[in-house]
Amino acid sequence: MILRPASLDDVKPLAKLGRDSFCDKFEHLYDPKDLNVFLEEVYSEKSVAEEIAGPECIHQLAEDASGLIGYCKMRVPSWYEDDSDAQNPIALGQLYTAPGKTGLGIGAALMEWALALSRERGRDAIQLSVWSENFGAQRFYERYGFKKIADIDFYVGNHRDDEFLYELRLD
Repeated sequence: MILRPASLDDVKPLAKLGRDSFCDKFEHLYDPKDLNVFLEEVYSEKSVAEEIAGPECIHQLAEDASGLIGYCKMRVPSWYEDDSDAQNPIALGQLYTAPGKTGLGIGAALMEWALALSRERGRDAIQLSVWSENFGAQRFYERYGFKKIADIDFYVGNHRDDEFLYELRLD
């Protein structure tokens, strides 16, 4: 497995992996109209290209011989900075692996990258949101020391999900 930063050449496969990963795990929860609004907003090639080209997000990709198998997105400013007393937080978003690739160490490698990046940039906390019923993801983040600090809302179209805000304080 190779980890590398994303470039504009990665927009199409990155948008596809984001859509595929989200739908594999969560599609059954949503009305198709709400899901389609969300997918267009978050995983369209236009949205992904804007994030890669813009100054706020950093994408790290995981690849193997088969191609793109995972990615992680970090964002400054954090979407959640007002929900914590952290002075200099960074947000972790979309730590995704390709469907069928969970449990192969991809998420762990991307998490190690996210931790190192956050420390290198002098951040005092990493914040992320996780669906209240995604127990596997919650256990994964808790293994790294993340703790729930708030209940928040997450919208997929007009559908509101109960979400947990997790935070890891960095020394």
